[in-house]
Amino acid sequence: MRGALIIASTACVLLASRAVFAHDGPPYPIVSNQLLGAYRVSVWTDPDTTDDDTAGGQFWVMIDPAKAGAAVSSDVHADVTIRPLDRPGTSSTARAAPVNGNASRQFAALRMDHEGRFAVRVDVEGAAGRVSVDAEVLATYNLRPSRLMLVLYVLPFVLTGFLWTTLLVRRRRAAHLRAAR
Repeated sequence: MRGALIIASTACVLLASRAVFAHDGPPYPIVSNQLLGAYRVSVWTDPDTTDDDTAGGQFWVMIDPAKAGAAVSSDVHADVTIRPLDRPGTSSTARAAPVNGNASRQFAALRMDHEGRFAVRVDVEGAAGRVSVDAEVLATYNLRPSRLMLVLYVLPFVLTGFLWTTLLVRRRRAAHLRAAR
């Protein structure tokens, strides 16, 4: 009995550790204040996978001047490119649009067609030059749990059923042994 509990606990920890790397929630940074040429670039993402051809992979690019006190010119633009890393696939690129007309804050959305790892490349170009930054994200479905999480959710019920059945079998054997004497 104790061995079964140890095995079940170990299985829960192993299943949960894989799911920790998945994302479901608010945007998070994949590049933070990286100094590249005349720019300081940060990239935040909410890498949601969709099945309905909508652009669920969202990317926010923050572009600040490398020099304090300088301003980002209005001609600066960012291109976001994603490419699957866990299977063959084509790259997708989107031009980021300024958020509220602010060239230093830009947004792009791309379709991520499956759960898994994607390479992300952001190219920033403006009067001060062209720079690129690379990162990686793990895309997950936003509204439905992964198969591993379903197993994790069902596991306590299966273990409870196993323990209950074991207890009933032991009581029945004990009752038969007492009746046989």
